[in-house]
Amino acid sequence: MNRNGTCSRFRAALLLPCFLALLLLPGASAQVDFSAQNSMLGQASWPIVMGTDRGLYGMDRMGIMRPLWTGGAVRKALKTAAYWAILGEQGILVSTDLLRWEPRNKGLPVKTIKNYARGVKSFTFMVQEIKDLKVLPDNPDIMVCATKDTVFLSRDAGRNWESLGAPPYRTNGIKAVAAAMLPTLTVFLSHSTYGVHYRQPDSRNSTWVELNQGIERLETTTNPDEVSDIAVTLAEPLAGSVPQIYASQTFRRRIYQLDWEQKRFTPVWSDAANFGTVDSLDLSARGIRFVREGAIMELNYPLTPIMTRTRPDLRAFIRSIPAAWGLKPSSLIAWDSNTFTGTEPVALSELWLLEAGTASEPESPRDIARGRQGLYLPVNHSMESRSLAPYLKVIEASGLDMVVIDMKDDYGRLRFTPQDTAISEKGRVFRPVDIDGLLKNLKDRGIYTVARIVVFKDPELAKKEGGKYALWDSRRGKPWAGYYDTRQAKGTGVDKDTVNETEILRADDPAYEILRTYYDERWVDPYSEVVWEYTAAIADELHRRGFDEIQFDYIRFPTDGVNLGDAQYRWRENGMDMESAILSFMRHIRSRVDAPISIDIYGANGWYRTGARTGQEVELLAPYVDVICPMYYPSHFEQDFLAQSPAELRPYRIYYQGTQRTERIGRGQIIVRPYVQAFFLNVSYDRKYYNPDYVRRQIEGVRDAGGNGFIYWNNSGRYDDIPSQRTTDGRSD
Repeated sequence: MNRNGTCSRFRAALLLPCFLALLLLPGASAQVDFSAQNSMLGQASWPIVMGTDRGLYGMDRMGIMRPLWTGGAVRKALKTAAYWAILGEQGILVSTDLLRWEPRNKGLPVKTIKNYARGVKSFTFMVQEIKDLKVLPDNPDIMVCATKDTVFLSRDAGRNWESLGAPPYRTNGIKAVAAAMLPTLTVFLSHSTYGVHYRQPDSRNSTWVELNQGIERLETTTNPDEVSDIAVTLAEPLAGSVPQIYASQTFRRRIYQLDWEQKRFTPVWSDAANFGTVDSLDLSARGIRFVREGAIMELNYPLTPIMTRTRPDLRAFIRSIPAAWGLKPSSLIAWDSNTFTGTEPVALSELWLLEAGTASEPESPRDIARGRQGLYLPVNHSMESRSLAPYLKVIEASGLDMVVIDMKDDYGRLRFTPQDTAISEKGRVFRPVDIDGLLKNLKDRGIYTVARIVVFKDPELAKKEGGKYALWDSRRGKPWAGYYDTRQAKGTGVDKDTVNETEILRADDPAYEILRTYYDERWVDPYSEVVWEYTAAIADELHRRGFDEIQFDYIRFPTDGVNLGDAQYRWRENGMDMESAILSFMRHIRSRVDAPISIDIYGANGWYRTGARTGQEVELLAPYVDVICPMYYPSHFEQDFLAQSPAELRPYRIYYQGTQRTERIGRGQIIVRPYVQAFFLNVSYDRKYYNPDYVRRQIEGVRDAGGNGFIYWNNSGRYDDIPSQRTTDGRSD
């Protein structure tokens, strides 16, 4: 079926290998029968089963595809001798015949999504996103899965789940799970930051044990780089034999074999790539099959010497699906050994990697956001043509084509005059810019315009209606504000230039006092649907009045203050957490704003698979946004992070790796457009290395990573350090 919904036909072949050959011919396509009923058909009719963004589909030996389950996107499909299982938007479902599907989510956590439309709120309840699902090769009744922060075990093929918890991590970020008999039941997990751990739940005093020896670490850290997948073979039917266990990595192309006796991983394959992903390990009697960017690969046993080959037939077949039917394949099971000539059964997932790093045709008008390079324009400098002129010169000299400008600033002030009276009732207009005049000036010069909206950090809305929308201080009974305390000798005094609001408190020692300093931040409640609608109304009006893109900043929870425990979220509904609040907000925005949407996130939330402390989890947000803008500012990481020799290249390393890491975590669904540090911060690395080369190396890192744009950030609007177009076109180190 093509993009217009019509069916195209081909001359049916008798065998699927011939069908595959037809698919590879120019102009050939396949028929899809979406109307046929499956009630008379069993699983033997479908030698190929494919998970897609619109459900599970089966292909018969004549090359005809029919839907087998269409209740949502399918991320992974599994086949055992007893059943089929799928993992997707509705959690885990199991079928014995590919016709009738039974949800098997009892005991798994449920996420509460709040919906808000035309003044009425409702709720959607969904299983928390399951990061991975595996079956014990020896016993299909044993299944393991994991959410972002908890591993679950089922002993009855998913009918009931028990929590195995997780190691005492400071952050969430589980990526993969597996189970093996060694000889007792052993469950494995991998975490984005803390690597691999195992637990033997049937052993006395069972606990999680670290298992990271031999896994390559992220440079300058003590953390193993993320393990993307763990796969287990069926134990050989010989006395004393144990299954073989393999692992791969997400951000470097490595495959390891576990020596269980030594509790150590041994590298068995890598390539020369500076960065790359290996995922979806598929173990067979002949070797290891896996997915990487743009290819499906095989390693043939024995692994020493390693014999590696690509599988262009599989890749070509999978990539033909979107062209023929408009589906996005996510997983493939070809379980009939005759499906592909000379091939054992195939079971692969994470098929989005086949398109990673490859050029694609524009899919929607929102692709105008791709490849944009620009700067943050302080709104005060755009009020008059005289103050705007220097920025226009910088844009031209630097080869830029985009500006980001505050329309709702860090202090909650509206920097435009709304036409919608509902916006004016909630917000405060402060020194508004002439939107019509400014946009005409910029668009006449071919400049792409982005309206920045600061969302949950909003002191203006926080004080409206007696603090109705404010994040509340449960201890003090008033709007919450984060603070920190310092102990100082009496009479030392308060430096008013460095604090915004202070209190002097009595200390236990009469010779000392406590200086309580408040952060220059006031927050509204991220769970409030009224706050969401206010934000959506602003975004909708700004797009209607001419802005090309809407960018949301501070779509997170507060992170600073020793009194975070006193923060009370009065708009929070039962069952909601940080991720569900941010997800509910973004779903609301996506339903209300018909424009490219970008969001700003912490650099660490784009570097690791975690939304800890902020609620900004890239995997969950990616389906609802077009662009993610991580702030990988080198000044904001630990000062020795990636500062190995030559230390001058640290900005390049951070942006080169960071850009690709966020794209991988987002499964290729989003444009990654980082903010680039064009400012000096008084930290040790910047004191030694900050200069125009520091800024230039960040840009080179983004571009070498195949990045789709960047934004220079300087809060004061000083852009003397950014490279000219001539400098960036002719690189030098």
